[in-house]
This record gives sequence, structure tokens and C-alpha cells, in this order.
Amino acid sequence: MTTLSKTIDRSNITSAALRNDTPVSYVLHNSCKAKGFAAACLLQVRFRCFAGSFQVPNSDIHGIIPSPSTCDEFNTIVSQQGCMYKKHLSAAVGLLVVCTAMVFAAGCVSGPADTNKTPTVEILYSGAGFMPGLLANGEIDGYIIWQPYIAVGVEGDMGKIVSYSRDLPPEGMWKQHTCCVIGANSKALKNNELTTSIVALTILGNKYINDYPGKTAELTADWLFAKQNVISGNTTINSVDILKASIPTIMFSSEVTERWIASNEMFIQSQRELGLLTGNLASSTAEESRVLLYDFAQYEAAIAQIAAGSLTSLVPAANPVTVSIGYLPSDHDAPLFVLLKDWQYFRDTYNSYLKPKTDGPGKVSVAELYINDQKIADVTFFEGSGGPQLMTLLSQNVIQYAVAGSPPYISAIDKSTGDVAVKILAPIQLEGSGLVASINSPANDWASFVQWVTDRSAAGNNVVIADPQLGSIQDAQLKTALNYANITAILRK
Repeated sequence: MTTLSKTIDRSNITSAALRNDTPVSYVLHNSCKAKGFAAACLLQVRFRCFAGSFQVPNSDIHGIIPSPSTCDEFNTIVSQQGCMYKKHLSAAVGLLVVCTAMVFAAGCVSGPADTNKTPTVEILYSGAGFMPGLLANGEIDGYIIWQPYIAVGVEGDMGKIVSYSRDLPPEGMWKQHTCCVIGANSKALKNNELTTSIVALTILGNKYINDYPGKTAELTADWLFAKQNVISGNTTINSVDILKASIPTIMFSSEVTERWIASNEMFIQSQRELGLLTGNLASSTAEESRVLLYDFAQYEAAIAQIAAGSLTSLVPAANPVTVSIGYLPSDHDAPLFVLLKDWQYFRDTYNSYLKPKTDGPGKVSVAELYINDQKIADVTFFEGSGGPQLMTLLSQNVIQYAVAGSPPYISAIDKSTGDVAVKILAPIQLEGSGLVASINSPANDWASFVQWVTDRSAAGNNVVIADPQLGSIQDAQLKTALNYANITAILRK
């Protein structure tokens, strides 16, 4: 029998603006028998309450989550799941995180597992960072995820590539598919010159990556891991090796193309079919969606300035503004990382750069923005735990810009009703995901993967694939490919 308990906790409220709000966390218990990892942890979902609104970050970036709009409405969602949850509260981060809970669930199924030996894949929703370890421990047979977690599995000899996302069937459907973007809120867009400068630098950051992929791998390993080894389960992997394997598989491009726009529209359609878009984008035409989603004015101005050979800004150097940029700890955000970790290159090459306040290994939290060697802004950098969190901070004007997946932007724009709007300005990168199978499996490409699934199901032992989240790009790609191959997808028992 399922019961729900509600915990009220004000101890983590550190922002004066949020002190009148009550962070709420929930623990759901039932009689499901726990199995496997950590006794129960077959599905990981992380949620945060910000000033009464409920957000579910998708590990790093990419998912649109069917979440309620308030913490109290969470009761309606979890009471229908029939799962066992384990609550884990952590300390607040900065001034904005009111409460954090890690929820683990087991025993969730979409229906009976008896498929009469029809080719079937069992899907296990899991946090990205857990996937290589689950694969190494034999809890799963493979996973679909974004970089660098593909490279972690491969470089650690835990798994092998079945297919990168661009090559998943149907043929050509996912080539140059949407992934991460840079966006801003409506308050930031009022400062047209500054926004143009920031967009221009991200475009130049992408050029750097394509010109110097090896150096990019080193700088990104520095940012993400301070060049320390990565430990996954019992495996130790050199972080630079991971990034050298990962970076070349991501398409770093800021070009706004009709194909990229169509990819976003295709994703909007898939979210409608799942019932995840219920607001502004629920029934919008493609043209109406464009108006709601994008503002390309600064992108077009940035392209023109780069073509002219010099960035320009009308912001007085004597009166620099202060802005904040949110990002996520993924190599998909590498254009931002290289701008800061090799700022001298951009100074010497373009006379426009982001200079860290302090030099050293690891992440950068504060920098100065110079255009034509004039300081025009102080910039702070906020590392988020997920795209939905960054969307909340954008809508609250706590940050003014964010590098995140297009799906969280789509979700935020769909649900936007406040005074502060959010817009996508330009892509940052495309593709960058893939399907990994166990190193000991016979799956070396999509055809052999399908045969492996068929043989395993015939033997009564379905292949289990980890997937980051319902509604994520990777979830859509996996289920589309499975359906194309006449393979049934069910949730892991």
C-alpha cells in the first residue's frame, strides 16, 4: 500500500527573497521489493524546489520533464507511480537552492513484462553519472547518453559504441540534431550590444574548438576534472583521454540553419505526443513556435561583426555592468570553457576576451569581459545541476544567460507566464550522444544490436538499457530506433 509523507524544512533557506517560502520534500513508500544497485536504486530522479516551483533537472541538461508547477502538486505525480523512494537531502548551494532531494525508485513498470519472447528492451531511467558504473557492475547491458559519459564507458573498457546518435535509425533522421544552445532572458536582451558580444565570443569559442580539438580536450578536462583521473566503479581513467575521445564526436557549431530549426520543431512534436507540452507550445504552428522560441537579432549582428574582423560595443568602459551566465558541467559547454581557460589566445587574436579574475586549475567563477580591449562587463558563472534549474534562474533574473539543452528551453518557453521571458539565441553544438553496449556483448553496430536483443528476448532474458529521462532527446532517439526495428520497449521491472 502506498503512503506519502511530507517534510517541511526551512533550514536550507539562505536567500532573503525566499525566506517566506517553504521548501517541501516528499518520501513515497510502498511494498515494492528492492533489487540491485543500492538495494533499490533502479531509477534516479533529482528534484529541486525554488520558491515554491518544482523542477526536475535531467542529470545535466537535456530532458523535458513532465513536472508539476508547484511543490504541492508533486503529490499528484508520485502517488500514481507505485514505486519506492529514498530521500536524500543535501545542503543548499549559493543563495538560490532552497532544497535538494535525490529520489531513488525501483519496481516501476509500464505494464506486464511478459512479451511472449517478442524482441524487447527494458529501459531503466538513470542519472548520467551512474551509467558507466551500472554497466561495469552488470546491472545494465548498455546505455544511451550524451558525452562525455560515452567516452567514460569506452575509455574505461566497460563498454563499446553501438551507434552515435546521428547514425541511429531511421537513416538521416538524427543527423545534426539539436542539443545545446545559448539563450537569454528578456532583461538581458534589452542590452543589445552586450548580448551581441557574448554571442560573438561563443561563436569564436566554437571556431577555437574546431581549430584546436586536442587543446580543447585538455582545457575541458582542466575545467571539469582539474585534469585529475576519473574513477568510475573500480576503474580509473585519465580525464584528458576521456575528453580527447569525446570532443571529436560532438559537432560544435553556432550556425542557425533550417535543419537545426526543423530538429527543434520535430522535438516539439514528440513532446506533444507525450503530453509534456501543455502551454504556449501545446498547439502552436511551426511559425508561431519560431516567434516564441527564438531571437536571432544578436546572432545576426555577431556574425556581421566577426565577418568585418572586429567586435564592437557601445557599452562605456568606465561603467561596466555585471551579468551572470549559467552553464552545466558537460563538455557540450566547451565553447565557454575554452574562452576562459585560454583567454590570452582570444586577446591576442581578436582583442576581445573573457579574463578570469584569478588563474588556476579547475572552474572559473568570475571574469572580466573585454571588447576591443575595453572592459564592458563583470561576469559571474553559475554551474547548474540541470537545464530546468537554469531556466528557473533565468526567469527569476538571477542569471541573465545560460548554456543548456534546447529541451529545457522549450519546456520553459512552453510554460512561461511571467514578466521575464526566455529566448534561444543560437546553437552551441549538435549531436554528441550515443548508444553504448557492454564490452562483452556481441553488439558492435545497430544490426548486431538488434540481433542481440532478439536472441536475448528469445532466451527470456531481455536486454536492459539505461536512459537519462522520459522525454529527453536520448529517450526519443532510443525509442524511435527500437520502434523502427520492431523492438518493444518497456520499463525495467
